[in-house]
Amino acid sequence: MKIAQIAPFEEPVPPKKYGGTERIVYHLTEELIKKGHKVTLFATGDSKTSAKLLPIFPRALRSIKIGQNLKARDAYKLIGLAKVIEILLKENFDIIHNHIGWRFLPFIKILKTKVVTTLHGPLNIGYQRFIYQEFPNSYYISISKNQREPLPKLNFVGNVYNGINITSFPFKEKSGNYLAFLGRMSPEKGPLEAIKIAKKTKMKLVMAAKIDIVDKEYFLKKIEPLIDNRMIKFIGEVGHKKKVQLLQNAKVLLAPINWREPFGLFLIESMACGTPVIAFKRGSVPEIIKDKKTGFIVKNVDEAVKSLKKIDQINRRDCRKWVEEKFTSEKMANDYEKIYSKVLKYK
Repeated sequence: MKIAQIAPFEEPVPPKKYGGTERIVYHLTEELIKKGHKVTLFATGDSKTSAKLLPIFPRALRSIKIGQNLKARDAYKLIGLAKVIEILLKENFDIIHNHIGWRFLPFIKILKTKVVTTLHGPLNIGYQRFIYQEFPNSYYISISKNQREPLPKLNFVGNVYNGINITSFPFKEKSGNYLAFLGRMSPEKGPLEAIKIAKKTKMKLVMAAKIDIVDKEYFLKKIEPLIDNRMIKFIGEVGHKKKVQLLQNAKVLLAPINWREPFGLFLIESMACGTPVIAFKRGSVPEIIKDKKTGFIVKNVDEAVKSLKKIDQINRRDCRKWVEEKFTSEKMANDYEKIYSKVLKYK
């Protein structure tokens, strides 16, 4: 198949540090090429890929001057989308895979090629719900069953769990004795709850996280005053090597999320290293963590504290095996390939 992959413009593919969607697009693209497909990647010019790269912008939007201005960034996304559509109207593909969400939907009707859209974010955001409902018959792919609940009547043609290249997350039998937090310094990711868990258990917490512009005030007021660099340590936004080291050597990854997490790539990255996860029962968590086998699914901070006392009951090899069975990039690519073939048969 001749496949177009449309990546977001926020980060390069793959991202140098934080960036879940771009990382998934990278793994999917590389696996599809291994399977013999001809893939064209629409992304920023600082991306690295085995596919044919069509650079929409020279560099990722977060890395350029306007990156700190959210309205300017939104404007650039529209400019980028216009460039993508212009190219797609001239090129011939068997299928177009949209990873940039709702912004692409109004233009599907003018394209001759069939489009599938993977929904990488939550579906309970007000204005986005309205837009998706305007295009209910597009071909949608969820990344967890729970993600579908706010808009169950959309035309879902499949569910594909995110996958990772597990060779880049080596398993480690023995851990250190600290707790880890990984992701974004935002209220929905639960950094404050992670700190509360650490303080109640008197265990060291190492936090690696991106601070978005919209979350800076929250971080400065709620989180930074609690960082003492002894028991609560913040190491900033990390690249792949430091992330693996953080996860491999952690006793547990804490994921006390306060939102409907559509997937949570950090959860499978941790388990691939052998590190169990303690997570709040929200969103996709029950689909990703095997309760009492690869971690503990809890309701609140107090339950998380109790679960930490039982964490040695979790076999780190079971965590690794679970990811090998369910969440590899190879399995993800195979599942997407089946959906492409199914959609192409539709009239």
